[in-house]
Amino acid sequence: MKLFISKLHYNKNLNIFEKILVITLRILGIPYSIAVQMRNVLYDKKLIPTYTSKSYVISVGNVTTGGVGKTPFTVEVAKYYLSLNKKVAIISRGYGASISNKEPLLVSDGSGALYSAFEAGDEPVWISNNCKGAYVVTCSSRIKADKFLRDKFNPDIIILDDGFQHRKIKRDLDIVLIDAKNKFGNYMLLPAGPLREKISNINRAHKVVVVNKNYNSENALKYCDFLKKRFRQDIFLCNIIPDYAYNIITNEQLDKETKIMAFSAIGQPQGFYDFLKKDYQLVAVLEFEDHHSYEMDDISKIIHYAQEENIDCIVTTEKDAVKIQEIIKDIELPVKFYALKLKAYIDIKEVCGK
Repeated sequence: MKLFISKLHYNKNLNIFEKILVITLRILGIPYSIAVQMRNVLYDKKLIPTYTSKSYVISVGNVTTGGVGKTPFTVEVAKYYLSLNKKVAIISRGYGASISNKEPLLVSDGSGALYSAFEAGDEPVWISNNCKGAYVVTCSSRIKADKFLRDKFNPDIIILDDGFQHRKIKRDLDIVLIDAKNKFGNYMLLPAGPLREKISNINRAHKVVVVNKNYNSENALKYCDFLKKRFRQDIFLCNIIPDYAYNIITNEQLDKETKIMAFSAIGQPQGFYDFLKKDYQLVAVLEFEDHHSYEMDDISKIIHYAQEENIDCIVTTEKDAVKIQEIIKDIELPVKFYALKLKAYIDIKEVCGK
């Protein structure tokens, strides 16, 4: 269902049925639109109180659904402050975790993930393993998470992963990310489109970053210029491109030009597949819904599909890899599983300005 909805949001070539469905969803979404706008007005006029943390709070978010690159960008921000010898903590909602997120859960004490992706969610676990030195906490209430961190560790910096719409906590730096390729989809609010709120609300952000998941940044730079005029503020470009693919059990790197199959359960996976096509022979693709929780049946399905195509190397995203590692680590498999490591290129010091 999520894949179908994503098509409605981002595909311009819709058939008659799909166009009628979008119109219907737009009408049904009127109450949501009114509620979101009223909520923002109340916050803007300070009629809803906000909580002020004793730490310096940074929010990394966006105004659309789907994968924009918030999580890897959050890690880049955290690494920057860690390099300045700051005590850094990251708060994530912990979407898809089996452990309840109603109370704060310490996913990492700085040494790496203390829980599996199934227990704590794929994104917090990936952050924990890729940002050693930072505390990682999940909780549906950012305020509870902040108080937990203050009592336990008293961090200098707290980063809210996907925090733009969560306005209960006052933030010192609000960063909004925009995907260079998908932009704002069909420019409609949920559920007819991918927008969580009106595009004009980007004006409340302190910094806007365009995320380019393409080796060629020419179009992304043009889009930055367009946004600079529209929002009348500096727009920064972040290029996220592949580093290498590695075996998720042995860490062995995958040779270029290898014949592969790919699978993923992320929002907007096309960029991932495009990256693979440049360096590898991508023969087959298998997609799952965003944040899908893998089980052994899924692994069997992936392996069977690969074997039908005579493929013994399967590549996925790092976010998906943390979810299947526990399932396959002690099993002898007829194929090898790899994860594509991405690297972000941006002048993070200029963005953070601190």
